[in-house]
This record gives sequence, C-alpha cells and structure tokens, in this order.
Amino acid sequence: MLLGLADVTASQAASTAPIFDCARASHEIELLVCANEDLAALDRILARTYAAARRKTDTQGMKRLRAEQSGWVKGRNDCWKAADKAACTRDEYVRRIAELQASYRLVRMRGPFTFRCVGDGAGEVVVNFFATDPPTLIAERGDSVSLMYAAPAASGARYVGRNESFWEHQGEAAVVWGYGAPTLTCRQ
Repeated sequence: MLLGLADVTASQAASTAPIFDCARASHEIELLVCANEDLAALDRILARTYAAARRKTDTQGMKRLRAEQSGWVKGRNDCWKAADKAACTRDEYVRRIAELQASYRLVRMRGPFTFRCVGDGAGEVVVNFFATDPPTLIAERGDSVSLMYAAPAASGARYVGRNESFWEHQGEAAVVWGYGAPTLTCRQ
C-alpha cells in the first residue's frame, strides 16, 4: 500500500476536522489544528498512515508504536513555544508522516545499497531510500539504525538524522555515525 500526502479519500476531503474531538481539545496546539484546515488535513493523513503502520506490526511492535506516537504528540504540542506555531506544527506532522511511511515501508523504496567504509574498522553502511515527502532514508550500520531526512546539498544527495548524516555523490559517501564521530569515506 502506497500512501502519500496527496492521498486523501473523498470523505476525508469533505471533512475539515482533525481525527481527534475538537470539542475536547484543550491544548493550544490542538485548538490550532482544529481551527486550521491544512493542519486538520495533515492530522487526517497522519491518522491513516498510523493505521497502516498498525496493520503492519505485531503486538510487541504495537507497544513501541503507541509509545512513539504518544511522544510525538507531546513533541507536536511543544510547538506552542515556536514563533510560528502553525509552521512548526505543520513540520511536525510532515516529518511524522514521512517517518511512519519509511519505518513501516508504506511507500516505494529503492535499495538496499551497500557502502563499504574505510578506516578504523568502519565496516559498511546499508541504506534504503524512501519516496516520502520530504525524502527519507534508513541507514543501518552494525546493529544501529538511523532514519534521516533529505537536506540541502551543493551536489549529490545529503540526508541528516539525529546524530548521523549521509552525503553521497557519484558512488562515494561521507558518513558520520554518532555525535562528534569522524567522517567515514564509504564506496558503493
């Protein structure tokens, strides 16, 4: 099943409300989502994407998925601190939708591609690219996994995660894996 931000059913398009009950909304960001049709539409898309992810997971995975979603809601609600609350909230929705789509393989994927790294027993990095919006990749190094989002680059393809980055140009990648870690040179 391929899901995208443009995939809104006729009944969802007709509705302007988010999935949650606006009559019970009390947080400033929930009230903002209720008042903003674009944010409400993103809430509906996120609900569909979350439901698709739930269908692809087992009982143990469901506990993790629920915990992550709860953490995401708290993070989204932190947008009350932002200068542009609507833009912050929109960005949170877009990134969460992309994260779920990539993590649960709900969109087209290219890969896996293996990059062998040199120096300090670096080993290899295996990457899969996902047709999310914004584009994402999931990289694996040893038993560690990182979700990264596309970032501006002068040339090639650059992705940035929490403490990892992947910058590929013509079959060679500069990989940083971990906070303050040195840059590894890796070849496909």
